Amino acid sequence: MTESYDDWELATRAIRAGHHRTAEGEHSEPIFTTSSFVFQSAAEAAARFGGDEPGNIYSRFTNPTVACFEERLAALEGGQSCVATSSGMAAILATCMALLKSGDHIVSSRSIFGTTNVLFNKFLAKVGIETSYVSLSNLSDWEAAIRPETRILYAETPSNPITEVGDIRALADLAHARGLLLVVDNCFCTPALQQPLALGADIVIHSATKYLDGQGRCVGGAVVGDSQLVGEEVFGFLRSAGVTMSPFNAWVFLKGLETLQLRMKAHSENALALALWLEQLDAVERVHYPGLKSHPQYDLAMRQQKSAGGIVSFVVKGGREQAWKVIDATRMLSITANLGDTKTTITHPASTTHGRLTDDEKAAAGIEEGLIRVAVGLEAYEDIQRDLASGLVG
Repeated sequence: MTESYDDWELATRAIRAGHHRTAEGEHSEPIFTTSSFVFQSAAEAAARFGGDEPGNIYSRFTNPTVACFEERLAALEGGQSCVATSSGMAAILATCMALLKSGDHIVSSRSIFGTTNVLFNKFLAKVGIETSYVSLSNLSDWEAAIRPETRILYAETPSNPITEVGDIRALADLAHARGLLLVVDNCFCTPALQQPLALGADIVIHSATKYLDGQGRCVGGAVVGDSQLVGEEVFGFLRSAGVTMSPFNAWVFLKGLETLQLRMKAHSENALALALWLEQLDAVERVHYPGLKSHPQYDLAMRQQKSAGGIVSFVVKGGREQAWKVIDATRMLSITANLGDTKTTITHPASTTHGRLTDDEKAAAGIEEGLIRVAVGLEAYEDIQRDLASGLVG
């Protein structure tokens, strides 16, 4: 970050932070659609390539539009540095490749995005990085899994898709007592609802594709943290590996951030109403939503988050067959695995987002065949409920 935004509220940072007007005096952030930048002299080029002088070099790792998004998101999360990436998975990969080496070990919460499992189990394992999985909410499990070679505790809270909540401050204390780093995926809450760095986390991961965009338009990711781990190490990996966010996508995400706080409040309100309604239905075995008092980590979620977010998952009686019938009976809801959109989306995690997991891995992560995940959008609540009711009621 090039300046402090400490005296601005979050809503103001989301609209104003990071934009340094050019000589043209533009009011909206410009898109710099250029692959390279011109230097005033050979000496200036050498100074920039050598790191002796700040400035743009090549859009694989320096672009003003991308930098604006990075500065704004860092300001929202309370971080010193942000590195924008081509996707949320690229953000996770960049973090692991920058900060880990062969022989290192990760302790991860068990209920995470299915592709993150695949990245850890298949691809990081190829370079000698092992991962152990534990219950997100059981601190003693985390402590027992730590080895001498452990370097990172990795948590997704609330988890995907069953919205389990982990105690970020307790995990940070555990990590730091052992000289480890705590990495938190903040995709479901965003900084509008939860700020892991303020609770002690070292690094925050985002899939900007989701709520940061908010309208399902672009794919991107981000890593936020301090100036050394993120600003030097993760940035160094991006500079060489090229997991780069495009300027156009960065501009779209900037526009998304402007309405983030308003949208997350509305998503949460619709989701809570839907969860309360689902709890009353005979066709539903259980509902997973941190805003329900029946949720096992309700008290923690209400302390740690400003509200419970927009993701509701529930288990229907009858397993996969009935879950698919419920999904197929909808007419307005979008059957897609994406989330964080203004449009409500619905999916069957066991056969989509977590379909590549083994049966044992699904069972351990609470991915039942009757589980349905709804990413509650911003349509009128009555219309969302009515559409979902077509496969659940009568």
